[in-house]
Amino acid sequence: MLFSITLLLAAVPVALGRHDEYMVLEGHDVREDYHSPLPHTYISEDELPDNFNWGNVNGKSYLTHSLNQHIPQYCGSCWAHGALSALGDRIKITNSSKDEIDLSIQYVLNCGTHMAGSCHGGSHTGTYQFIKSKGHVPYDSCMPYMACSQESKEGFCQYVDTTCSAANTCKTCDTFAGMGGACTEIDYYPNSTISEYGTYSFMTSPKDIVHKLKSEIYARGPVATGVNAEPLVKYEGGIVTDTKLWHMMVNHIVSIVGWGLDEETGNDYWIVRNSWGQYWGEMGYFRILAGKNSLGIEMEVAWANPGSFTVNNYPCFENGENCVKTAYYKDPSKDLDSLKLRLAGEKTKKGGVRG
Repeated sequence: MLFSITLLLAAVPVALGRHDEYMVLEGHDVREDYHSPLPHTYISEDELPDNFNWGNVNGKSYLTHSLNQHIPQYCGSCWAHGALSALGDRIKITNSSKDEIDLSIQYVLNCGTHMAGSCHGGSHTGTYQFIKSKGHVPYDSCMPYMACSQESKEGFCQYVDTTCSAANTCKTCDTFAGMGGACTEIDYYPNSTISEYGTYSFMTSPKDIVHKLKSEIYARGPVATGVNAEPLVKYEGGIVTDTKLWHMMVNHIVSIVGWGLDEETGNDYWIVRNSWGQYWGEMGYFRILAGKNSLGIEMEVAWANPGSFTVNNYPCFENGENCVKTAYYKDPSKDLDSLKLRLAGEKTKKGGVRG
């Protein structure tokens, strides 16, 4: 099976259709950069629950809100949406008592065009390398999503300045221009860093990919991953079970937020967030068979851990100089006792018997 997939990937052109938005740019040359132990090295398969979803942990959601990459005009920025949604989720998991933190996709489109991508495609790992190399990514309130990048001519993009500059990193406008107002850059702004990032792939771990991904998701949070979007365009709900080899070519990036066990078939499935709006699929999500690389869902998986992130924004001066208070991400491997207590609680909930 694995040999057949390898031959197919070598023979089939990358472009698969109109949703060909996944590409690795020349400037992206570091696919992995991490030092912490991977969760599957300290979590056994038997310890993991049959069902887990970061959108419903004891009735509470730790997920950032759903997005639509296609408005106010079409932009092939799924790679940034998937990457930053998963990163934002991990911040929310760590920072659960505070308000949700949303990261600026538009900043990455403005400044990451040679490493991360543009409205005509990019990669989740390129996004993580870009943020780590630049030092941080601002919050969305600094630079809201416009669905534009420098080369895009869609909608109003040709009339918008999306070059990389201080003003296109974080800015504010004080009042109407007719009243003497002006828009100015902000040099001190809330932001998040990335401490490390890495990948998983069905190609290198076909037999234990499910254990590795479940452990990663359970211990540290959602992951960004690739998928073939073409068969999903008219998805109407349910568990996708398409394992056709020619449908395993990745051309779109989404994020896996959890998993479930289909009691009728006994098969595991992934719970996946898309970036096509909540009108699509199951309120913006879809479910897909796990462990079989259905639609390439386990081919290009990436994770990133936040480093520091701004949590308290005191009443700011106009330049924001007094709004600098940060918190730090703590990797689960540093506190295995707490993680094991969580896992023990899962076992108690299901009666200590695997279904």
